[in-house]
Amino acid sequence: MPTSARHILAIAAAALSGCLSGCGTINEKLAAGISDTMPAAIGGLPADAPPRPGTAKYDEYMRERERLRLLPASERGEATSKPVPAAASSSQ
Repeated sequence: MPTSARHILAIAAAALSGCLSGCGTINEKLAAGISDTMPAAIGGLPADAPPRPGTAKYDEYMRERERLRLLPASERGEATSKPVPAAASSSQ
């Protein structure tokens, strides 16, 4: 029974798609690194996303968050408080 080129192409396509779909689950560090470098417009992390847990930047981020949480609201600065516009608060 001879094998045709169509059968070989179908088997090769199935094998290739199986290999490519398994790459993200096999190497999680590779998948995380790729998602970190993707632009936000095509599904990557936004610029203001917190660092990943388990890194030195994450520990620093959590210490800063805890420090800001312990400060009184008047001393936290403009980064955490958003003033209400005057036009929205007055209704005549």
